[in-house]
Amino acid sequence: MADSAPPPVITFLSDYGLLDEFVGVCHGVMTRRCPSASVIDLTHAIPRHDVRAGAIVLRSALPYLPAGVHLAVVDPGVSGVGRHARRAVALRTVEHDHLLVGPDNGLLMPAAERLAGVAEAVDIGNSPERLEHVSRTFHGRDIFAPVAAALAAGEPLSSVGDPLPERELRRLGLPSAQLGDGVLTVHVLRSDTFGNLILDAADEQLAALGAQLGDALTVTVAGVVHTARYAATFAEVTPGELLIYEDATDRVALAVNRGSAAQLLGVGADDELTVRPA
Repeated sequence: MADSAPPPVITFLSDYGLLDEFVGVCHGVMTRRCPSASVIDLTHAIPRHDVRAGAIVLRSALPYLPAGVHLAVVDPGVSGVGRHARRAVALRTVEHDHLLVGPDNGLLMPAAERLAGVAEAVDIGNSPERLEHVSRTFHGRDIFAPVAAALAAGEPLSSVGDPLPERELRRLGLPSAQLGDGVLTVHVLRSDTFGNLILDAADEQLAALGAQLGDALTVTVAGVVHTARYAATFAEVTPGELLIYEDATDRVALAVNRGSAAQLLGVGADDELTVRPA
């Protein structure tokens, strides 16, 4: 007997938290539309309304996820009008045919760009798959979840919305590390639950700075100088020591062994730091 096809996959990321019924209700809507779908909860602990944090997490996770539909909802502009208006969209990536569903506020684009960009996009605001009564404040339940489930059930992208030119999709203005005159200028993208600071630099930029594993580097924040060890793992430095390393998502990061780099350095998203040889 031939092996049966694996169930379709929907991944789900949001800032809903788990204290209310929001996540469970979205699960229910998706299960009603596509009972065979396997739903993977990436996280629902994105800081409230933090579109950029959600975008960075989704971008980091996407290469490790199975092919399928990826629902992301961090939507502070829900039902906005005028200059605050945002579309509801679904799109297909150029590589691996991943399908992304969520608000058109920049949340989806870093993930799409990691997979070579957008091959096709549709506006799902008036999708035939949306629930009959659309709440002004819960598009996750009424628009995004049913559309994600319809796509998981095999509906083509063209049938769940109206064509949308890729150039009209909103993008985030993420910072970019710069190397010059023996100094690497970096910015904090986000802090994780351990207080590790994920930066906008790649390991190749540390190499271009002349840094080698084991070297001491100076990290300057608002005029205050710290020493960090360039290490491969936390265990290579003593407890309480600052280290700079390549994290699991191939980004340069700062951490304190058994401590919090965010607390030690007193920085958060968008803050600028400089790194140079000690």
